[in-house]
Amino acid sequence: MSTSSTTTRLAGDVLAALAADATPEEFGAIPVPTEYRAVALHAADIDTIGALPRGEKRPSMAMHVDEIPTPELAPDEVLIATMASSMNFNTVWSAIFEPVPTFAFLRRYAKVRGGGQRHAQEFHVVGSDACGVVLRTGSAVTRWRPGDRVLVHPNDVALEDPQGHDDAILDPDQRVWGFESNYGGLGELCLAKAHQLMPKPAHLSWEEAASMPLVNCTAYRMLVGRQGARMQQGDIVLIWGAAGGLGGFALQYVLNGGGYPICVVSSPEKAQVCREAGAEWVIDRAEHGLTFWEDGRQNPKEAQRFGKLIREQTGGRDPDIVFEHPGRDTFGASVYVARRGGKVVTCASTTGFTHEFDNRYLWMFTKTIVGSHLANYAEAWAANELVRAGRTQPILSRSYPLEEAGRAADDVFGNVHLGKVGVLCIAPDEGMGVTNDELRREHIAGIRRYASPVG
Repeated sequence: MSTSSTTTRLAGDVLAALAADATPEEFGAIPVPTEYRAVALHAADIDTIGALPRGEKRPSMAMHVDEIPTPELAPDEVLIATMASSMNFNTVWSAIFEPVPTFAFLRRYAKVRGGGQRHAQEFHVVGSDACGVVLRTGSAVTRWRPGDRVLVHPNDVALEDPQGHDDAILDPDQRVWGFESNYGGLGELCLAKAHQLMPKPAHLSWEEAASMPLVNCTAYRMLVGRQGARMQQGDIVLIWGAAGGLGGFALQYVLNGGGYPICVVSSPEKAQVCREAGAEWVIDRAEHGLTFWEDGRQNPKEAQRFGKLIREQTGGRDPDIVFEHPGRDTFGASVYVARRGGKVVTCASTTGFTHEFDNRYLWMFTKTIVGSHLANYAEAWAANELVRAGRTQPILSRSYPLEEAGRAADDVFGNVHLGKVGVLCIAPDEGMGVTNDELRREHIAGIRRYASPVG
């Protein structure tokens, strides 16, 4: 039997088992193919595609749909039939081989005992989100069984160091699943540790649920978790990219937590979706022509103008918290506009990692910069429980089939997307996987709010 027919059989077997509400024993009896289809980067492309100028690159150029050898299962791992995944900016970085090729991460992982060597290949299966069905469990796994419908959150950590037991993000062996490890979510199968799993929200489709884990848990830690900005009721929170993946969840957490969001977006369509979600204060950067850099230098007058626009909306108040992730383009303005004693919480740098800001506005006004990365298992679980209760909603705008995952990455790279962009893996169509229709009907407006694509 060819590999393509074997993976077709896998999809058929999984879909049939789901339709029949099969037992764990029946799911565990589904044959696992020796190879499966997945989106992979090739190490051979580093010196060709990776060497191109940024303006000539597109992520899709390096994203191949390959037949990948199915990895062996370690005792603390599970093998998942991936129904859907989604696109994150770390996959965009991976596919343009910036700031460093991710194969360096895989070689580093190979030095870790307990199966790390499996990850150092000439291919890299990327993807840091997944929703699917457990097919196999390692010998040390006790909580999860074949047939469980699960999400994968992307904090991959061994927890063998004492630092990790206070906060797993501080573990020296912490890595981002599907970015710093192989066999990630953009494939018909994926490999994850048991302590990365969370129950799938029953009222969401496969692709809706898959769009959530990374951005949801990251926004939760930044604003709600004890390691982040510790937002309080009444706080004014400036949210960059408030209609995007991270920003869309930040907006929900600010509203849920009794705060006042100021949404910064880049188009009228994105401004409208923020208002529909409940935001009163919205600033369209394009409408106001905000450009914080000129000729390679920051323009402080633009930051001052931005601060004035904020105060015009808030009645004279400056943000208590700035939710920062664009990085180089905006960081100087973020430090400037935060109130005296305020906080800038940052988790990423999609426009560049080297930040510049006028330190006088930080030290003289006693502001704080808070670094935040992903979320530990407890934070990710808490964020997912809010989803399962219908308190927070997915922000999925559209989905592509696995063969067109490169288009999803190009959308994110070009910022022509709204919310999150999904990828169907085994699921043949959108809208499948819902098992709680009553809860879905109750929250359908929020679930579908982002469903119209932009661009």
